[in-house]
Amino acid sequence: MSDFGVYIHIPFCAHRCDYCAFATYSDRDELMDRYVDAVVQEIDAATDEGMSVADTVFFGGGTPSRISTKQLVRILDAIPRASDAEVTVECNPEDASLERLVDYRRGGVNRMSFGVQSTQAAVLADLGRRHGINAHEEVSQTVAEAGFETWNMDLIVGSRAETLDDVRATLRDLLSLENPPPHISCYALTPEPGTPLGQDPTRHPDEDDTANSYDLVGEVLEAAGYQWEEISNWAKPGHESRHNHVYWNHGNYRGFGSAAHSHHDGRRFWNVRTPDRYIANLEAGESPLGGEEVLDESTQNFERDALSLRTSRGVPIEAFDSLDEISHLLTVGEGRAVLTPKARLVANQVIVRLKSAP
Repeated sequence: MSDFGVYIHIPFCAHRCDYCAFATYSDRDELMDRYVDAVVQEIDAATDEGMSVADTVFFGGGTPSRISTKQLVRILDAIPRASDAEVTVECNPEDASLERLVDYRRGGVNRMSFGVQSTQAAVLADLGRRHGINAHEEVSQTVAEAGFETWNMDLIVGSRAETLDDVRATLRDLLSLENPPPHISCYALTPEPGTPLGQDPTRHPDEDDTANSYDLVGEVLEAAGYQWEEISNWAKPGHESRHNHVYWNHGNYRGFGSAAHSHHDGRRFWNVRTPDRYIANLEAGESPLGGEEVLDESTQNFERDALSLRTSRGVPIEAFDSLDEISHLLTVGEGRAVLTPKARLVANQVIVRLKSAP
């Protein structure tokens, strides 16, 4: 039985990074109080309708640390959750003051996630990140002082300003910390349409360089005792993100806030995208629902297999009609097929071979 997850979308940012295509806004801070009211109202309505008790809660965005600790804890307090629920908050490194993290801990947060992306100045500048090159050190120390036992750092590879030596240096900086992050995520930079990065072809990542950087990350982390979990995630034993596994297991989850997505037994639904419209709907006593779809059985089977194939669990070999043309991309054992390290960035080439593929 999968955990039930709750996701809270906080759409506010102090600055929009050059690669970001998420539903986030740097010019709507005046909406914060009304937005928090609306999110609590939406949670209360779902609770009255019999929403399951949350096993995991994740505050993402946007920048959850953009709202005050008091506002965030007010939202958290509205969520019915299990006594051992995992509660994660994404936080910009520059927001990670000891006072803030201590207040999070007191309010019920027990896991943090920080978007460090790199420790190299040229790379951070190219990505449009504002924190300094020592952010990883400051965050590591503050997390320990605040009493968090598990936490995560995000990296991004693929910047045109980044060399393979830069990737090595970033990994060395993280792993040599007195309190290194026990969970590390690494994402390949993607030039999304409409972003400054996407609109400038000269800044688009080189696919071969990105693949080499990604391969290096996996080799270094696994040699350091991190276990590969999913395409972009490695964790020390016991520090896996339970909330991530809700998604990877094709489980049920409920999203609250503008642009938040939900899934319940094959029904997928999502809220209106902008915080302005979201607030207006709730204040008018209307649903913030922006759209929905009901997945048929074959689509559900495909999504389940596709998500599982991206993880270290892989899929039963029976999920494929034949392994002949893709055997070089898979490791087969105990009746299951798992992506090889070199196949992780070309997972879609394997996913389309699934028996359940449309």
